[in-house]
Amino acid sequence: MTEVTTEPSQSSQSTTDQAKERLEEGAQQIQEKASEAKAQTRDRLREQIDTRSTEVGEQMTSTATALRRTAQQLRSEQGERQAGIVDQVADRVERFGRYLTETDGNRMLNDAERMARRRPWLVAVGGSVLGFLAARFTKASSSRRYQQNGDGRYSAPPLTQGSTGVRGGGDGGEH
Repeated sequence: MTEVTTEPSQSSQSTTDQAKERLEEGAQQIQEKASEAKAQTRDRLREQIDTRSTEVGEQMTSTATALRRTAQQLRSEQGERQAGIVDQVADRVERFGRYLTETDGNRMLNDAERMARRRPWLVAVGGSVLGFLAARFTKASSSRRYQQNGDGRYSAPPLTQGSTGVRGGGDGGEH
C-alpha cells in the first residue's frame, strides 16, 4: 500500500495563508495611514481657509468703510445718484466681508459646493475668467522678462577673470 502524505501541502498552505494575512494587514495599515493623512490635509486646508478668509473679510470691511466715506463726499458735491451706487457697493462689500469673517471653513466649502451644484454655469464662467486673467498675467510678465533679456536672445553670464569657460568648475581636462 502506498501512503499519501499531506504534510508538505499543509505547510505550504499555512505559509500561503500567513503571507495573505500579512499582506492584508499591511494593506489595512496603508489605508489607515492614507486616511489619517487625508484628514490632516483637510484640517490644515480648513485652518488656512479660516485664517485667510478672516483676513480678507477684515480688509473688505475696511474697504466698505472707505467706500462709505467716498459716498459722503459725493453727496456733499451734489452727486446723489453716484453716491447711492457707491453706497450699494459698500453694503455688498461689507456683507461679504462679514460673511468671510464670521463663517468657518467647513461652511464656506459647503456653500461653495452647494452653489456649484445649483449654478454650474457660474462656476464655468468664473473658471474661464480666472484662466483668462492668469494667461494675461503670464503674458505680461513674460514680455517684461523678454525685454529684460535683450529681446529674447540668450546671453551667457560674463566670464570672470581666471575662468576657463568650461562648465562644472573643472580645469577642462580629463580626470
